[in-house]
Amino acid sequence: MNFPTLAELPQETRAQNAADTLTTERLVEAVLLAVAAIFFLLHFVHLKADFPNHSPWMDWAKYTDEGWYGDAAIRHYQLGHWNVPGDFNPAAALPVWPAIELVLFRVTGVSLVAARALTVSVFGLILVCCYRLIRCLARDGRESRPRSFAPAIVVVLLSVNPFCFVFSRLAILEPLLILLMLAALLAANSAGTASALAWDAQSPGGIDGKLLNRRFAIRVGALGLLLPVMVLTKTTGVFLFPAICWLLWASTAYRVKPFLRAAGVACGVGIVAWSGYYLFFVRPRYLIDYRYLFSANAYTGITLATFGTVLRDALFDGSWIGETLFPLALIAVIGSMAEFCFQRLRCNPLVVALLLWIFGYGAFLTYHANLQPRYYLVLAIPLTMLTAVAFDAVLALAYSDARAGRLVFRLTAIVSGAALLFAAASGAWQTLAFVRHPEYTWVSAANQINDAVQRETAAHPEHSRLVMSISGSDLALMTGLPSICDDFGTMTLPERVAKYKPGWFATWNDVEDEKMEVLAPWFRLVRVATIPALDDPDRNVLILYRLDPLNSPGQPGRPGRRRYLSVPRRLRTKVGEQPSPLQLKH
Repeated sequence: MNFPTLAELPQETRAQNAADTLTTERLVEAVLLAVAAIFFLLHFVHLKADFPNHSPWMDWAKYTDEGWYGDAAIRHYQLGHWNVPGDFNPAAALPVWPAIELVLFRVTGVSLVAARALTVSVFGLILVCCYRLIRCLARDGRESRPRSFAPAIVVVLLSVNPFCFVFSRLAILEPLLILLMLAALLAANSAGTASALAWDAQSPGGIDGKLLNRRFAIRVGALGLLLPVMVLTKTTGVFLFPAICWLLWASTAYRVKPFLRAAGVACGVGIVAWSGYYLFFVRPRYLIDYRYLFSANAYTGITLATFGTVLRDALFDGSWIGETLFPLALIAVIGSMAEFCFQRLRCNPLVVALLLWIFGYGAFLTYHANLQPRYYLVLAIPLTMLTAVAFDAVLALAYSDARAGRLVFRLTAIVSGAALLFAAASGAWQTLAFVRHPEYTWVSAANQINDAVQRETAAHPEHSRLVMSISGSDLALMTGLPSICDDFGTMTLPERVAKYKPGWFATWNDVEDEKMEVLAPWFRLVRVATIPALDDPDRNVLILYRLDPLNSPGQPGRPGRRRYLSVPRRLRTKVGEQPSPLQLKH
């Protein structure tokens, strides 16, 4: 039996069917968004809890990065100034996140919960921007269905994703960079459209262009400001610029003159803003700290000999974002690239922008060869968006009026839909497990260190409260204790010890020989506490030493002793150096 196509039905019947379909699709979308909202709110639960122990993602950021990149805000609140000369001061090159945290801390005080709640709020804005961006750009002219499910699917997949859950709850730089990237894509689309309209208004017979020119100036100016803000949030933001440039080009309808006008103004605004920051703030006072961040991150473990291995690892480590989601994302990438080539570079502009985002940041990961899981958060967003857009395209073809190939597309839609449902369900289950079973070993260790310092201060007020540790900034965020880093800094460690004379030394698992040699001329190490914390075999016991000056009479405790390291070879470094990222990986 042959059923009539939609075009063969009476007009009133078609209108009624379209209205019923629209109502059903709106209901489905509302349910999806409600599920996403519930799981997003779960991100705010147990904010003090550890990064989940024994998870698939072994990332040292959970020991250091929350404090390091918020250190300027912490110190400004505690000391009245953000820069500690000679120590690690990344805010000179990355001021945006600590500036936002400083505003928050003025209201809440220095607080781990406040910093993490801020990051979760940023993740919420990421979900909103993803929804808005796909709603604006993803349909690609297909009108076979009244409404696209892709925006809601993206929001659900991201909100239930356990990988996004754990890293969006750390007060690190990546979530803010992603938010700014999404905002820049929205701004590029808006600025390009405004540029095209303003350009047309200048043609003979065009409408009055004053309003259009004003709109063009505002939107392009906003885009221009977002570019340096991205770089000043995380310098790797420059690898995302090609995607922004493409969307700007596409939104001008691929016309050269409107594009050059918009791009020129945006780049001019961005260069002026960044140059002003560098020339009037960095260069006169903080140039050493600014340059140090780049020198500390200039290493790369990639060579001709290791290129294949690094490229393979960079690709397959993408499975961190989801064992089911990542293969689907790879299929979406391959299919989108095929469409891009088949349509001679004129396919959906959002799809191309997402591909450039993925390949641009992927190129950075491969070159940098420091494949930490947190870096893949910047790729998880476009990969998930591209997967949802590709599924929505298949769904649209499956329910189109064209008979040819419709069965194949419907089968493809069913299979891919089932895979997405499984990815969402399995991710939601793991996320719920993280919520149900929080651990607090890291906060507990920080509180025990704080208690030990406070007891000593009460008994001997002259003893310094300053803690030296690679995790010192995280301790400062959790407890308010002043700290300096024992690994990174513009001064050598002997110079920092001589200048600041810390009263405490907190180290993971053991004391390195080189650091003992630095401390021995100044202090007698007295072990005060040995505290299990977190799960990395190389960093799972935090040892606190009181540093008694050699000219002091000494206090009760277990004296420190110099001994040969039991630290793994790959962690042994000279003072001020860091392990090769390729060695850390393998």
